Amino acid sequence: MTERASVEFSEREALYFHSQGRPGKIEIIASKPMATQRDLSLAYSPGVAVPVKAIADDPGTAYDYTAKGNLVAVISNGTAILGLGNLGALASKPVMEGKAVLFKRFADVDSIDIEVATEDPQAFIDAVALLEPSFGGINLEDIKAPECFIIEQALKERMNIPVMHDDQHGTAIICAAGLINALHITGRDIKDINVVVNGAGAAAIACTELIKAMGAPADRVIMCDRQGVIYQGRSSGMDQWKSAHAVKTEARTLEEALKGADVFLGLSAADALKPHMVKDMAEQPIIFAMANPDPEISPPAAKAARPDAIVATGRSDYPNQVNNVLGFPFIFRGALDVRATAINEAMKIAAATAIAELARQQVPEEVAAAYGQAHQFGPDYIIPAPFDPRLMEVVPVAVARAAMESGVAQKPIEDMDAYARSLKGRLNPTTSVLTLAYENAKANPKRVVFAEAEEEVVLRAAIQFRDGGYGIPVLVGRQDVYDRLRDLGVSDPHSFEVHNSVNSPLVPAMVEKLYGRLQRRGYLLRDCQRMVNRDRNIFASLLMQMGEADAMITGITRTFPETMRQVRRVVDPVQGQTNFAVHVLVGQTHTVFMADTMVNERPSAEELANIAEGTAAVARRMGHQPRVAFLSYSTFGNPTGNWLENLRSAVSILDQRGVDFEYEGEMAPDVALNPAVMKKYPFSRLSGPANCLIMPGMQSANLSAKLLRELGGDSVIGPILVGMEKPVQVAPMASTASDLMTLAVLAASGIAG
Repeated sequence: MTERASVEFSEREALYFHSQGRPGKIEIIASKPMATQRDLSLAYSPGVAVPVKAIADDPGTAYDYTAKGNLVAVISNGTAILGLGNLGALASKPVMEGKAVLFKRFADVDSIDIEVATEDPQAFIDAVALLEPSFGGINLEDIKAPECFIIEQALKERMNIPVMHDDQHGTAIICAAGLINALHITGRDIKDINVVVNGAGAAAIACTELIKAMGAPADRVIMCDRQGVIYQGRSSGMDQWKSAHAVKTEARTLEEALKGADVFLGLSAADALKPHMVKDMAEQPIIFAMANPDPEISPPAAKAARPDAIVATGRSDYPNQVNNVLGFPFIFRGALDVRATAINEAMKIAAATAIAELARQQVPEEVAAAYGQAHQFGPDYIIPAPFDPRLMEVVPVAVARAAMESGVAQKPIEDMDAYARSLKGRLNPTTSVLTLAYENAKANPKRVVFAEAEEEVVLRAAIQFRDGGYGIPVLVGRQDVYDRLRDLGVSDPHSFEVHNSVNSPLVPAMVEKLYGRLQRRGYLLRDCQRMVNRDRNIFASLLMQMGEADAMITGITRTFPETMRQVRRVVDPVQGQTNFAVHVLVGQTHTVFMADTMVNERPSAEELANIAEGTAAVARRMGHQPRVAFLSYSTFGNPTGNWLENLRSAVSILDQRGVDFEYEGEMAPDVALNPAVMKKYPFSRLSGPANCLIMPGMQSANLSAKLLRELGGDSVIGPILVGMEKPVQVAPMASTASDLMTLAVLAASGIAG
């Protein structure tokens, strides 16, 4: 029912994640240059006096001269943290930091977490209301009911910026989106349905209010709490918020209320809905069992009782996940962009409708590829995938339009098409596709060899890989690997599969297979025996070749060239293709693919053309329309030199092949990447800055990639090995556990090719 995924991991790993490097999950980075004294003078004194005076004269200009218009405060007092209860304001800080990260990741909204140390609603209201000059919006989080109702309503009345308690309305909006589509599939009209809501907390009441605002008849929506049906005349356990939804009915229990009901909305506790109750519901019952981490009824149990049911839960491992991350980032994005004074019912309904309509559209190729399946609108796909990049394009537009039409927008948008295009450019599709690759790995777990399992960083990656549900790690190492796993906090180390060449029954067959490959390349049988027994990369590669695993990750203990030599003794490149490596540079709004950085020292024209095609394919799988530039110190012959012919010939080869992507060269990096410089060459075939950079040789490519890794502001993934007959990845020696797991997931998911 929330954005929190149902992923398993150890407590030790969670603490390590939050403490490694800079503690916590957020930092402040200046958005203007701060390199010179003049920069500092403009940023602070005396230059800052100019916007100060402008804002004093016209408060609206604060949105023009400060970060207010893209800044949301995520605020809690820690009285209802996740499912853990009232643990206090300070304990809520990791959650609030996490929410701030989600705002940035999904909608490019800057966010600051604020923890208020009071359980007094009025003190909380006063504290938050005083913060209005600082922020463009307020996201309330993890505040217990009924105080959350009082706090939100008071702040909405006192503040002239959007205020939303996401635990209530985020869940309600995604639930409503799914309900719209479930009703569409079953041919129902919301005005005619009978609904039972189990739960009377913040989310349940918000869901009830929203579906009523959308047209559900108030007298046909029955709410239940721990004491049973909330009916007119009931006095026990009632308050003003429950009383607002009391109905005239003879039903007194959940079981009685469900007889003939069309819809069940569960926001209560695990196993509250029994299979026999489901059997008493109407034809094609709609069941939203949203309790987390365990739903009111599991989808298999619901389907066993009623095969015609449409079922949604809050979990990512079942179809139709009701996940708040589909809503709140994009709702605030739209509200901020029109400077809305509130988030009202019209905006919530617009968001729900937009999300519902998105699920009916054809799923983009990169989303389907990353998930490993083609999602299609139907009973098992009524809610879009949480990481569908199109959410950023459609939901803020719908919210902004609703804000304008309902009169709460202070800065209406004139060109909605241009606004939608600008939204698409604010985020990098690579981040969504990478997340989808992780989801695909969970949906289609593979066996991945971790070849250097005696290294702690490799074991950490293997633990994360297994605990995250991404697949089965196959470890190569000595017997003391089990002791190392125990030292890292694994309670059942022998549950991991460990292969040791000293005692593996597979060794004879491995030697025979390797000797069959290498006997005509100068290797004796004893050479092959020695390699299988002593070389972990040979042994690990043979495990994969013999079907004991689907993919492989290595590289920590030896240089890339040495590791590749060992791997290539067992695994060949794909016939007819060029094996190469690509570094992926990922920024907030852009991705650049650089190849070949590791394999081919001085590629021929044919190899350069092949590398260009392979890099374009990787770019497409990561959600980008490839624009390929063949880089050189020369731009279209100026200056001339000795190493240009291969590049020019590669362009000619692509001309002859008739490839379906943009390409151009030879050109210098500034021409390829800087639109202002590119304008000096109007004949260039590139429609915009290049995102696939094909380097003339491995030295320049490798140096550039490593310089950018150390000095640049982008995240760097790779090198990603492309063109091998088996999914094998060779990581840099300085890789972290997170780096290794990303490469393992890319190898297992097929994104790397």
